[in-house]
This record gives sequence, structure tokens and C-alpha cells, in this order.
Amino acid sequence: MFHTKKLITTLYTVLLFSILVLSGQPVEAQKARLAFSGGPDGGTFQYFSNAISSRLSRAHKDMELSNMASAGSVENLRRVNSGEADFGIVYAGDLYLGMQGQLTNDTHQYPNAHSMAYLYGAPAHLLVLESSGINSVKDLVGKRVAVGPAGSGAAASAQRYFTSTGVWDKFTPEFIGYSQGASALGDRLIDAMWVFAGFPNSSVIQAAASNRIKILDLVEEGKEAGFFTDNPYYTEVIIPAGTYQGVDKDVATIQDSAIWVAGKHVSEDHVFKALENIFSDEGLAFMVSVTTTAKAMTVADGLRGIVTPVHKGAEKYWTGRGLSLDEAQQIK
Repeated sequence: MFHTKKLITTLYTVLLFSILVLSGQPVEAQKARLAFSGGPDGGTFQYFSNAISSRLSRAHKDMELSNMASAGSVENLRRVNSGEADFGIVYAGDLYLGMQGQLTNDTHQYPNAHSMAYLYGAPAHLLVLESSGINSVKDLVGKRVAVGPAGSGAAASAQRYFTSTGVWDKFTPEFIGYSQGASALGDRLIDAMWVFAGFPNSSVIQAAASNRIKILDLVEEGKEAGFFTDNPYYTEVIIPAGTYQGVDKDVATIQDSAIWVAGKHVSEDHVFKALENIFSDEGLAFMVSVTTTAKAMTVADGLRGIVTPVHKGAEKYWTGRGLSLDEAQQIK
């Protein structure tokens, strides 16, 4: 009788356990599926977003990142702010102006895209054919200039710079991507091409390989127009001679900072883990293997160029690595 009761009890326990397992939640935590908004084909944003997405998806079982094509900085800001994307790359200038509601032709405020890390400096390249007769910004009057896709950081920076120097409404802007622009320049369909990306840039390499090009200096005309005073998040930078085929002199130009951002809605844990992985020695080596522009990524410069709120997960990571945040950057 005792054995019969014991058998019945055991069977009941097994049956109850089976019911609980079948009806309950999986033991393993659900994988977070996150979207990373990158950039147009041929642009540096896309190299970075693809590399980061693929590495984090392989390294972390609890998150899977999908890379999204994008027009660039401003579209990424809007996507991350709204929650359509979880991560993105946005220029520091667009982040700053977007928070203030001062983007060109857009007074909407974008407070939900929080900074994670400095990735690289993005200098402007103003390309023309050597035979074009264009030697200064003022020579663009009456010309056709590719400025990047509509909604991109490139187009936004071009409008700021050329408005400041007084020529934006005196030439025809063509809102096309870098690869398309390089082909159009070689085919003489446009007269100049604006690229706002880390160097060396693949589309500028493409243009220089097919034709003899010049890259115009932008600093002196910018200073004369008060561009740096009106846009304090831009700095001067030199594109060294020899960076591109046929360009054998230093080019003085303007630069913004490309910032890795996360939506305010993204968990602190995911942001912390993402930074921990990418800014490890192995992660940084991987990034450089994908694009040499990633040589600018270092722990010491992790917060360089950031003048807007930092995500709580990023704040935890960087302060743990010995960096401090300015009071203006800290999220209250």
C-alpha cells in the first residue's frame, strides 16, 4: 500500500512538473532584437553600423542587431528619437541643434537620442575635377553640387557651410549619395561633390581613381564668413597630402564628430555591454580591420566632442573607465 501511494505521488509530481514546464515561460531570457540605423552605401556610417551590428550579434546571446540603411545623420536622429531605431550614428552638431529645435527647416526637438561614444572626426571634402576651373567656394555660383542625400548629415552640414559663405542659394544642390555622386562627377553631370565623412573615404578614392581631382580648402572662407562663430561644434582639421591619389597638398577643412547614440528607451545593460565589447582591445582591433577610420576610436577619447546628454548605460561604462562627464552632459 505504501509503495502504491509513493508511486502515485511520484507520478503526480512528474505530471505537475510537466504541465508547469509546458505552460510556463522559457527559462532562457528572450533575445532583444535591436535596430541600428547606419548610412548610405559608400559612406563611413554604413561601415561602422554594419561592423558594430555584426560583432554584437555574434558576441551576445541576449541581443541581435540588424543594420538599417539610412540617409545619414539627421534621419538617424529622428529614428532613434522616435524609437524606430535603437542605435544610430549622428553628428555632434545635429545632436546639439536637434535638442534645441534648431535643425535647418525643422523646429522639432529631439531629446531622446543619447550619446554613447565618439567614433571619429568627420571632415568635409569638397571635390572638383582638376580641369573644372573651380578654385574656391565662390566659384560654385551657377554650378551643380552634390551635397549628399536629403535628410543626411552631409546635406545639413553643406547647407550650413554654404549658407554661411553666401552661395547656398546661388548653385543647384543635387541630393544624391556618395557613390552616385562620384560617378556623376566623373561623367560631368555635376561640377562639385561634398562628402562629409572620415578619411580616407571610399567614394573619394573612387572619384580620384577615375579622374584627376582637387579638394578645396574651406577654412579661410569659413572664418571670413563667421562660420565657426555661428557653429561652435565644428573645428578645423587637415586632410594630409597623399591621402587621395593626385591630391599632393594638405587640405584645410572643417570637421564635425560622429557620435554613436542610443535611444533613451534602450536598457542600460544593453548599452553598457555594447560599449564593453566594442571598446575592448579585441573589439577595437576588429573595427580597424573593417575600416581604418576606426583608428580614432580609443577609450581615452570615448567622450570627445560630446556636448549633449549621455545615456545612463554609457555613463556607467565611461566613469568605470576613469572618464568624467561634464555637468551639461549628465542626464538628470
